[in-house]
Amino acid sequence: MSIGFDRADLQGNIVRGYRRDYVRHLMLEVTNHKVARIWLGKTASGGGEGIPALTTEEQWTTRPEYCFNIGLTSDGLRALRLPSQSIATFPQEFTEGMPSRCIKIGDVGASAPDQWDAPFDQPDRIHVIASIYADDDAHLDAVQALVAGAGAGQAFHILGARSGRNLADDQVHFGYRDNISQPRFKGIHDPERYPDLQPLMPLGTIILGFDTAYEGLRWTVPTPPQLGLLGSFNAFRILEQDVAGFEAFLDRAATELLDGPYADEILPESILKSFGKGETRHSAMREVIAGKMCGRWRNGVPLQESPETPNPDFEVTPSAFDYHDDERCPFGAHVRRCNPRGGPIVQRVANNTRRLVRRGIPYGGPYDPKNPDDEKRGLLGNFLCANLGAQFEAVMCDWLNLGLQDPHITGTNDPLLGANDPDESWFEFGLPSGARVRIDNLPRFVITRGGAYTFLPSLPAVRYIGDL
Repeated sequence: MSIGFDRADLQGNIVRGYRRDYVRHLMLEVTNHKVARIWLGKTASGGGEGIPALTTEEQWTTRPEYCFNIGLTSDGLRALRLPSQSIATFPQEFTEGMPSRCIKIGDVGASAPDQWDAPFDQPDRIHVIASIYADDDAHLDAVQALVAGAGAGQAFHILGARSGRNLADDQVHFGYRDNISQPRFKGIHDPERYPDLQPLMPLGTIILGFDTAYEGLRWTVPTPPQLGLLGSFNAFRILEQDVAGFEAFLDRAATELLDGPYADEILPESILKSFGKGETRHSAMREVIAGKMCGRWRNGVPLQESPETPNPDFEVTPSAFDYHDDERCPFGAHVRRCNPRGGPIVQRVANNTRRLVRRGIPYGGPYDPKNPDDEKRGLLGNFLCANLGAQFEAVMCDWLNLGLQDPHITGTNDPLLGANDPDESWFEFGLPSGARVRIDNLPRFVITRGGAYTFLPSLPAVRYIGDL
C-alpha cells in the first residue's frame, strides 16, 4: 500500500516539536460516548463554538495562541464504542495498557502502578489525554475551560490535570541541558539545518503506513485504514526526579573517587582550571561523575567529543558525533544506552530501529541546593513511536534495564533512568590506562508516578470517530 502525506492530516508535535514553554495534560473519562464522538470530530474539523481545534503538522504562517492535541487509550477506544473487531487489530502492548507492561519497562517497587498518583491509580477510567501547549498559563486555563464546557462537559469528566513549564536554557531538573538531538525524518527535515551524523529516518519510524528502518517492513495498520493510517503511539510518563538525592549521590561519589587510587587519572590537576573559576577539586569531580553517567556534560557537550572537560578549547557541535569502540563516553552512559547511534553494539541491526521522538517538559520549580524543599518535580514525558513494543519497550527493557548493547554493561541499569536498587546496583566506566572504576550503591533517581499508552490518531481518523 502506498499512501500520500498531507501535513494537514497529521496531528502536530509528532514529527516536529511545538517549542512552547507551557503544557497541561488533561486526563479525561468518557461519560457519554455519542456526545464525545461528536465533540472529538469537531476538534478535527476546525473546532469552533467553544471547541478547540486540533493542531496539525501544517507549517504556521502566524504562531497560534495555543496548540491542542489528543491521545486515546485502549480503554478510551472501548468507551467511545469503537467496533471490537477494530480494537482487536491494535498491537497487544497498547490494548493491554502501560500498567500491565510494568515489569518489562521497569515500573517496579516505588514505580509500580499500584503506587501511582491519582488518577493513574484507576487506569481503566483514563480514556483521553488532551494536551494543551501555550506560552502562558492564561491560555492553558482558557482551553481547559473549553474542554470542561458545554458540549465537552456532557461528554467527558476531567479526572485530573498535570502542568509543566520549561526551565531556563533547556535544562531539566538534574541540571543537564536537554532538547539537543531528535530523530530527523526524510521529507520533513532539512539535513543541512541541524548538523548531525545520524541518518535521516523513514517516516514509518513514527507514523503508521510508511516504510520503517527495517528493510521491507511496515508496521501493521489498525483497521479500518481510515482509523489507523497516519496514526502514532505515545508512552505518556510522569517521571518524578529525586534531585536532592542525585546531588547527594554526586557528593558521596566524588569523595569516594578522590580518596581512591585513580583520582589523578579521572581528574588530572592540569584539567581542573578548565572547569571554571572557583571550582574545587571536589566540585569538579562531581561534574565528572554527572558527565560520565549521562554521556554529556551538564552543559550539553558530549563526552565522546570532549571526555576530559565540559569546556574544551575547540568548537563542539552537541549533536554531530558518533560512538566508537572506546569509552570516551562510557558504554553504560544514559545517552549511549538510549541511542547508540552508529557505535558498535551486540544487537547490531537495532542501532537505528528503535528511535524515539521525545517531547517532554519539566514540572515543578527549579531546585535550589542552598534552600532545599519538598516540592515534587520531574518530567512530563511523551515518547513517540510507531510500535511501542519494538521501540519504546525494547529501549526500556533491553537497553536501559538490561544493558544488552555491550558485555561491559549487561546486567546493569541505566544510571539515571534505570530501576536501580542501592543494595545491588552500580555504575562503571573505563579509563585510558585500562583500569575500570566502579561506583556502588547506585540509588534510583527517577520514579514513575503515572502513565498511559495512547494512540495519536490522524485528523481523518478523528473525523471518522466523530461520524460513527
